[in-house]
Amino acid sequence: DMRLLELKPNYVKVSVIIPTINEVTAIARAARSAWNAGADEVIVVDGGSVDETIATARSAGCDVVVSAPGRATQQNAGAARSVGDVLLFLHADNQLSPTAIEQARELLANASIKCGAYRQRIDAKGLAYRMLERGNAWRVRCCGLPYGDQAIFMHRELFESLGGFPEVKLMEDVLIMKKARQVAWPRLLDGPVYVDARRWQRHGVIRQTLRNWMLLAAHQVGCSPDSLANYYRRHDAAK
Repeated sequence: DMRLLELKPNYVKVSVIIPTINEVTAIARAARSAWNAGADEVIVVDGGSVDETIATARSAGCDVVVSAPGRATQQNAGAARSVGDVLLFLHADNQLSPTAIEQARELLANASIKCGAYRQRIDAKGLAYRMLERGNAWRVRCCGLPYGDQAIFMHRELFESLGGFPEVKLMEDVLIMKKARQVAWPRLLDGPVYVDARRWQRHGVIRQTLRNWMLLAAHQVGCSPDSLANYYRRHDAAK
């Protein structure tokens, strides 16, 4: 069931949207973190899982939508299904801290602020991960460019005025935030959002970070996100 609260005057209703594909080991934690943080609804948009992701999401009290695969496509489908004033996009391998949604509600009480994201806490020990967290926070503050694993949130009106996520295979988060920051600079909240270290652990911190930078550089010089997606493998792809 959707856990819609009895609304107070000027209450900001927050919809958490989680795209999934074969995330049975992670989705319950992500959904639980959203409910515990005070989400008014949690929508899981599945892109073709062959495991028990959908059943697990339903057991966690989520509204489940099935769509064509692709994070942008899935997140847009979730946004279309949602009823919230604010849309918060949470990756399935991430978890919100208990106060994260209330932080966003308080921030967005200022009408001039339209969007934001959270500081990360990567679930792994080591200086390299702490440096990643700091670097990613700096990117939001100084460049106005949060990535999807920082749990981007924005007012529905802004999201719809931007046309939603560009339906590309990669970098949909970068593309929408480049447009959003021209309207309202995104703010960085303390959160944190807890981030699974699986991709960095699989490929190595330095190698994965360099790969990300190379993909961004290639996009800057004109390579399409769809072509670059061939160099960014899905989490459930064979090693």
